[in-house]
Amino acid sequence: MKRRKIALIGGGQIGSTVALMITQRELAADVVVLDLPENVNPIKGKMLDISHLCPHYDVDVNLSGTSDYADIEGADVVVITAGIARKPNMTREDLLEININIIKHVAEQVKQYAPDAFVVLTTNPVDTITHAFHKISGFPKNRVAGLSGALDTGRFAFFISQATGVSVKDVSCLVMGGHGPTMIPLTRTANVAGVPVTSMLSKDELDEVIRNTREAGTDIVNLLGTGSAYFSSASAVMEMVVSYLDDKKRIIASSTLCEGEYGIDGYFLGVPCVIGAGGVERVVEIDLDDDENAMLQKTLGVVKASVAEIKL
Repeated sequence: MKRRKIALIGGGQIGSTVALMITQRELAADVVVLDLPENVNPIKGKMLDISHLCPHYDVDVNLSGTSDYADIEGADVVVITAGIARKPNMTREDLLEININIIKHVAEQVKQYAPDAFVVLTTNPVDTITHAFHKISGFPKNRVAGLSGALDTGRFAFFISQATGVSVKDVSCLVMGGHGPTMIPLTRTANVAGVPVTSMLSKDELDEVIRNTREAGTDIVNLLGTGSAYFSSASAVMEMVVSYLDDKKRIIASSTLCEGEYGIDGYFLGVPCVIGAGGVERVVEIDLDDDENAMLQKTLGVVKASVAEIKL
């Protein structure tokens, strides 16, 4: 049986946490974490530390840190977390100029050394950065996905659980659109064990849930002072990676290239997707009402404006 290999480009908080979660689940036989040469020793130290927990979890995983892209050769999955994280008073769009230059180099290297990988990106602004990676790498659209709705949907579910006072296990919901303040938490379709959330919460309560969902990332950035969310981001990445590797065919909202779906053509945006062994196997289209369509056009406009700023 072929040994699985997962490459994590960027050994910061998200990358290191993903490496930890992969190890705890014994998801891959080989995990390679790549970072800049000046960061490689701390990365190697983190991977050595994580390796030492293998006996406690009774798992066998090989972890390594590197600054040489040749070490990611043949990876089945590449998770890209490289880039500058937000600081207080910064928007995701403020990161674009810096992170687009980083992703250009990363895309060229991944294309050379892991041309058959399924690629998940977390670098902000994620919808635009995912668009850029796809253009530069030439990867087929089914093998490129951005962490957008997966993370936001998890946050939406948490806040619904808190507002209703019931287990998050019974919450089913969806967030669409760009990863930012124009995202669309769909309250109309959200439910708790089949019971519509709209019948459990008042309009004011729902508005508060929506606000908390949209501003969750900013709230975390402001509280941390330096850096941004990573535990929840890593968990959302894991959902996507596991669904791909184990062919689970889960419906996960992800930033994917729309080519006519929802009336969108040529842009990456968070929409519900089936993720399986074929990568993003299809986009699931649901009927949106007039208000939801208006919100979708608004969030699409933000992504279009962001994409228009980049020069590839």
